[in-house]
Amino acid sequence: MLTQPSDSASEQLNPLRYFNLRLTLVKVFFLAFFALLVARLVQVQIIDAEKYEQIARRQYETKLVLPAARGKIYDRNGNILVSNAMFVSYGADPKIVGEKALQVAEEFGRVFGKPRSHYLEKLRTEGRFVWMKRRVSPALARRMHLDRLKGVVRLDEPKRLYHYGEVAGSLLGFTDIDNKGLSGIELQYDRVLSGTDGYVVMQRDGLGHTKPSVDYPRVEPVNGHDVVLTIDIAFQSIAEEELGKGIELHEAEGGLVIILDPKTGELLALAQWPAVNPNEFYRYDAANQKIRAITDTFEPGSLFKLVTATAALQNDLVTPDRRFFAENGKYVVSLRAGKKRVIKDTHEYGWISFAEAMEHSSNIVMAKVSDLVGAGRLYSCARDFGFGTATGIDLPGEVAGKVKKPSEWSGTTLNTMAYGYEIAATPLQIASAYSAVANGGTLMKPTVLRQIVSGPSGTTNEDLEIERRAVRRAVSPEVSRVLTELFVGVVNRGTGMRTRIEEVQIAGKTGTSRKYVNGKYQLGSYVSSFVGYFPADDPTVLCLVMVDNPHAVSYYGGETAGPVFRAVAERIINTGSAIMKTVVARSAGDGVDPNGVVPNVRNLKVDIATRLLESHGFVVDLFGHGEVVVRQVPGPGQEAEPASMVRLVTAQYSEGLNPADGLIGVPDLRGITIRRAVNRLTLDNLRAGVVGSGVVVSQRPEPGTRVRDGAKVKLWCEPKSGLQIGSGRDHDVEKNVSRPG
Repeated sequence: MLTQPSDSASEQLNPLRYFNLRLTLVKVFFLAFFALLVARLVQVQIIDAEKYEQIARRQYETKLVLPAARGKIYDRNGNILVSNAMFVSYGADPKIVGEKALQVAEEFGRVFGKPRSHYLEKLRTEGRFVWMKRRVSPALARRMHLDRLKGVVRLDEPKRLYHYGEVAGSLLGFTDIDNKGLSGIELQYDRVLSGTDGYVVMQRDGLGHTKPSVDYPRVEPVNGHDVVLTIDIAFQSIAEEELGKGIELHEAEGGLVIILDPKTGELLALAQWPAVNPNEFYRYDAANQKIRAITDTFEPGSLFKLVTATAALQNDLVTPDRRFFAENGKYVVSLRAGKKRVIKDTHEYGWISFAEAMEHSSNIVMAKVSDLVGAGRLYSCARDFGFGTATGIDLPGEVAGKVKKPSEWSGTTLNTMAYGYEIAATPLQIASAYSAVANGGTLMKPTVLRQIVSGPSGTTNEDLEIERRAVRRAVSPEVSRVLTELFVGVVNRGTGMRTRIEEVQIAGKTGTSRKYVNGKYQLGSYVSSFVGYFPADDPTVLCLVMVDNPHAVSYYGGETAGPVFRAVAERIINTGSAIMKTVVARSAGDGVDPNGVVPNVRNLKVDIATRLLESHGFVVDLFGHGEVVVRQVPGPGQEAEPASMVRLVTAQYSEGLNPADGLIGVPDLRGITIRRAVNRLTLDNLRAGVVGSGVVVSQRPEPGTRVRDGAKVKLWCEPKSGLQIGSGRDHDVEKNVSRPG
């Protein structure tokens, strides 16, 4: 008889079944975990191996940039304007610094004077590299104890050095802390100057020290190209000095000077006030950093009479002798709907010739001439001279100005435009238009770049000479000659008489225009201007001067801008520079003339002259305590050995150099020996006549008297014992001493 298992026996088998079930679950769990682990390992080590390798490398590798040296900038004569000075920068890897962050911050704070919190904040970044301090002078860098600082690296970084400070500051522009061009030439030719940075990969060893990685090649930087500008630093310096004097004298708000070679369109100088020092550009307002000659527009006023006269002469509507009635200074013009308009002249003239109208800048006659010319011809002539179109100069920020189409003209526009209103032009457009007349009728594209120079290896790029380009013929050669004769009359007999220079014929035109601001003309606010070129028969220099809002004495262009032009022209003439014959001959490396040719520094301020000579490798020896160089030995253009001495004789404007008559003040020689006195006179290109011996006691002419080159100075001398300075006694015997050669 079968019996059923008891409930107690069945309960004894259940724990075993549960145990097996749990064991099975554990096995499944571990199998699943192992499968996931294998899958993850496959992903990490095979599928995403490259990704994780890069992450691992970033834990112990840092890529450091090796900055390229920015190209140098030279003037047309090879004088270095901008170069690089090597400074020290410090970077850090926050991961490597780690717990030593406080020590690193304290060391930087000790040397550079900032709180340690400033540097701790830098070290809290998530990246692998941070700049701790940029552009430190080598002298200050020597105070850093780099061996104590784990994870900190020292890098040499080039910093831009502008050798002449404010001179040409706005034109040259400046760079940011990473040496990227922000304005001026630095911005315009940033790609040429900047070069290509290199890099090196730094690797951390087990002790936390960094060294170049052997797994990566070091990529050397490719330095930028040097550039040679059309600027003449001597002309630039003269323009800025005389502009500053004129603005101070006339209590003006600002001003500018443009000097061009009218035959080529090359920019020889571009000065503006207030000036900017690129070494400290952050101290200046943005408005003063722009190049106003191309970014700002003005109503040219009487300077635009060039266009009216050209349109009339070119179309045979007037001759210089044709006479017009100038309405005795007040001309009432009838308009539509019974309205009238009054045009006034500064002076009251009756019947005058067209040439006399130009000489005395008659608005009334020009308005009458515009009626003969008509809207279409006047507009077409203005466009031919480049008004309303950007000149295309290689500088950033140029605007096109504004010339309204005849369809946009009101009933007053024709007459008003005839003497320079209802039109907006940049100063460079005005200078370019007058250059076209000066060179015989061709409008040239202005340029400031003369040459791009390859790097020292010569493998990246051959030297590139910039081609000069004619835009169009603006006026016929015959009419340009007539216009030049009219402009010579302006200087010799008209409103530009204060720009006359003896023995040099100037052709020029004065201009005065009321400022147009916020839709209306400002009472008592003017722009005064003068543009001229010389020598008038074969011009090599054109100069435009604009004075913004003069307040003292007069606001007329001939009385404010005119004297500035004259001062600039006199000093340029006295430098003896031969612009068209200048040849850039220098090495691409250091800017020192390899031929040892002494540059011309006469008539320059002492500091500018000294910098020029030192940049050519010469040593300067100064005679006198004046502000301007009046003589130099060796003379300009002579060859001299490198590091040889150039002696400069200086004088004050008031007692020495007088550009108006070319005279030089006689130095005070009393109380010095005959030998020293004769040497000093020789340096001044003066002759000595000596009476007696010993020490100079008196002289004729008296000290400070202005005499011509080669004049004779008579010296009375006595032995040192019992001498009486300035006794003036005459003697019977005279020794004649002449300068060598």
